[in-house]
Amino acid sequence: MKSKVKIGLIGLSGRGTGLLEIILLKMEDVEVVAVCDLHEDRSEQAADLIEKAGCSRPFETADYKEVLNKEAVDVIMICTPWSTHIPIAIEAMEKGKYVACEVGGAYSMQECWKLVEAYERTRVPCMMLENCCYGRDELMVLNMVKRGILGEIVHCSGGYLHDLRYEIANGKENRHYRLNEYIHRNCDNYPTHELGPIARILDINRGNRMVSLVSLASKAEGMQEYITSKRKDSELARTRFKQGDIVTTIIQCARGETITLTLDTTLPRYYSRGFTVRGTKGMYMEENHSLFIDGQHNQYESNWKTQWGNVEHLREQYEHPLWESYLQEGVKGGHDGMDWLVFRDFIESFRNKAQTPIDVYDMASWMSISSLTEDSIAMGGQPVAIPDFTNGKWIGK
Repeated sequence: MKSKVKIGLIGLSGRGTGLLEIILLKMEDVEVVAVCDLHEDRSEQAADLIEKAGCSRPFETADYKEVLNKEAVDVIMICTPWSTHIPIAIEAMEKGKYVACEVGGAYSMQECWKLVEAYERTRVPCMMLENCCYGRDELMVLNMVKRGILGEIVHCSGGYLHDLRYEIANGKENRHYRLNEYIHRNCDNYPTHELGPIARILDINRGNRMVSLVSLASKAEGMQEYITSKRKDSELARTRFKQGDIVTTIIQCARGETITLTLDTTLPRYYSRGFTVRGTKGMYMEENHSLFIDGQHNQYESNWKTQWGNVEHLREQYEHPLWESYLQEGVKGGHDGMDWLVFRDFIESFRNKAQTPIDVYDMASWMSISSLTEDSIAMGGQPVAIPDFTNGKWIGK
């Protein structure tokens, strides 16, 4: 077994460079040997960071194919714009490289099927780095569900609720892809943050699957007003955005559960993922950080504000074993420790030559939601079927 896993890092904007600094340069058993970005200054900056950390200067290129072709590279990490995730992942699998891919949404069912077919042809694992699957509260609730504390789960909801107006408006200056996405598309463009944890809770692709969805988008006014108020005379102020301010999606599952996803990124608001789980014996709600368990909390039904935040008093009973050990070792990395855990799981899978915990069928299923919501919205909220990317394998798991 190699002492260090050699990584080729493709995509070096904010997310790629951030992961390099807080994760990759901190893990003793990994080494970034190649960096790639279309913008030369980003690759150079990344190489400088690696060199300053006491490591050998990596290979630098603007052509990701050169990274895929390097024999010294063991695994590929993709942090590029959403539209390039699947094409690069497919090429990496065909080169025999394990793939760690940042989150995003798909543009068509064809590319999702191509991703699955590439894995089934090569048998090289590909893992979406959905860090929210490793969140402390998400894993605590998963632990409770598996122990039956919340009873039979009936409904889950969540989403990406994050004011991104500044980032979108400055997309041209910062060379960020989100600006064009919001100008040209109308869909849930970032569905996986809470869909990932919810999929684990509902056994999606492992005894259950998502069957269909309906999606509606509100009008698009938030970005226009924001840009007009900040730079009234700019060219961007005359641009009409297609992306609705609020996108609401309802998903039906094979076992009968429902999922509600919300995208809310262009109006003023606080950050939240809105993670909520409803079962026959209780509920969890991220918005007020509370657990309601039937038989324990019924006396507070009409005065629930007094129980907001009660999760902190219940952690000892329900903490996930992974987080119990993580807290003892010391939480590391970004996003409250989630980034470290998700990438650590990926690295261990590679070292053991094992399947990744989030596999290609999960990646295709979760990413497909963007394209499917785009279709449903375009048809006024008509139901759209969600493909079974496992081709029936979910039934036997």
